[in-house]
Amino acid sequence: MVNFTARCVIFKTVGLVALVLATAQCAAQVPASAPADAELRLRVEPQFVTVTVGERPVLRYRYAETPFKPYIKELFTPAGVNVLLDSPPDHVHHRGLMFALAVNGVDFWSETDSSGKELHRELEPGAPDAAQRVVSAAFSETLDWQAPDGKLMLQEQRTIRVYGSREVAASNVTVLTWRTRLSLPPGVATGTLTGNHYFGLGMRFVPAMDKQGTFINAAKAAGEVFRGDERLTPARWCAYTAALDGQPVTVAMFDHPTNVRQPATWFTMKDPFAYLSATMQLHKEPLTLKADGPLHLRYGIALWDGAVSAERIDETFKLWLTLETK
Repeated sequence: MVNFTARCVIFKTVGLVALVLATAQCAAQVPASAPADAELRLRVEPQFVTVTVGERPVLRYRYAETPFKPYIKELFTPAGVNVLLDSPPDHVHHRGLMFALAVNGVDFWSETDSSGKELHRELEPGAPDAAQRVVSAAFSETLDWQAPDGKLMLQEQRTIRVYGSREVAASNVTVLTWRTRLSLPPGVATGTLTGNHYFGLGMRFVPAMDKQGTFINAAKAAGEVFRGDERLTPARWCAYTAALDGQPVTVAMFDHPTNVRQPATWFTMKDPFAYLSATMQLHKEPLTLKADGPLHLRYGIALWDGAVSAERIDETFKLWLTLETK
């Protein structure tokens, strides 16, 4: 259990071996290092976890005192540009980068009196494995998915990992992994996961990125039109490029080959607002969880400053797969 006094964990690359440099009060932070010697800092505060590279922000994760669910509130490109929008008036339940489904008919995506809540239980800052040959900063959270009547529907172990290896630094890209493990509570034999066509791991982009951007994917496919501008496209990865503050940025999401229902089906839309989510097509085929078979999911997210080619995105996807196996 985290002591909620603000503190930092600092990770640094020496050669290609990840070492923990310090766990200390944040006033004792080590100065930022050069990109080839990337330094990651993980700061835990009463409501947020913040990850930085030196002094540059990578993400802010809100884990406590959330109305319905923990989520990544801000996510930054290497130049420090945030791409996420939190709780806009048109869809107050859109929480930056968030993960939600429906369980046995209880909707955890929406935020109404009839919605379920993903309740924070415990947060653990994670040190890199001493055997790893890449540096990363990670934290894990334990959550209880609770119905409006207080019934426990699911238990989740969620891990967010930001990579700071030299390969990542040399590519001038932000790379992170979102992992989740969903299991049934003790004494429950089965559970059914359902949801709308966009339920899963989804991100709402800032308003400047609405309408004028371009989606591409590994399959080079136009996708199935669901309604209006909404499309569903199976592919290993999907990316969105749009202008922000007068300059293009690119955001990609990666599907790991160990996930169920390969490849992921990407929900995309840019009008009237821009959204991207990794789905399991639960609107077509519900997924049954059993007591002896938890569901493991793993997705990657990458951000660049500028427009990025499909070839470069694919190279980063392969790099991410390599990082995930080390």
